[in-house]
Amino acid sequence: MAGGTGGIGAAIVRTLAERGSHIGLTYRSNRDAAERLAKDVAAVGRTSRAWSLDLTDPDAVAEVVDRFREEFGSLHTVVYAAGPHVPMVHLSAVTPRQYRDQLNADAAAFFNLMHATLPLLRAARGAVVAVTTAATRRFPVRDGLSSGTKGAVEAVARALASEEGRYGVRVNCVGPGMLTDGMAERLISSGELDQHALDITRRNIPLRRFGNAEDIAEAVAFLACDRADFITGQCLDVDGGYTV
Repeated sequence: MAGGTGGIGAAIVRTLAERGSHIGLTYRSNRDAAERLAKDVAAVGRTSRAWSLDLTDPDAVAEVVDRFREEFGSLHTVVYAAGPHVPMVHLSAVTPRQYRDQLNADAAAFFNLMHATLPLLRAARGAVVAVTTAATRRFPVRDGLSSGTKGAVEAVARALASEEGRYGVRVNCVGPGMLTDGMAERLISSGELDQHALDITRRNIPLRRFGNAEDIAEAVAFLACDRADFITGQCLDVDGGYTV
């Protein structure tokens, strides 16, 4: 579980643990949140292990995956829910360096994780779920810095689904819409989305409400389980109908 301490990541960790999975998770710097999650996982009778990890460092990623293998033996599911805070800004105001850094922090990070875990996934005929964004299908203004790089993650996921299916590995994405948790929560707290913008966004959603992290966790848990055994190369948007 990459990015286990964010609002969405933590909900996914709890849900997968409740469904019977032992959890290895990574976090960038929030050790306190990782320790709280470990207690939640233990409370449902499962084992967890957390590592601080910079996903942009391929050597560090490989080392953590090796340590996971030593402790847990096998790996049946990889969930990628990492990524830094992305400000809402017009692309005309984004510098090439900022865009390159975002690609590295998101798309390259996902590739690094896949490169290190593929041998274990092949051995287990496992599943990958990448948490991306519904904005790659219906674009909101000022979201290009996020959707552009998440689009790269989705492209890699589809390529892996095509190539790794012969080994029984399934790769899918979940595209969150507007949520009360995760990135949306940070944008609201920072003031980048004011009440007027929130009202407009809500009117653009057929269900006329925002989702939450648990909605995303349920979608991830489904795509990771055997009930989704014939589903690969897809992106399931959990967005209240925003992309309709």
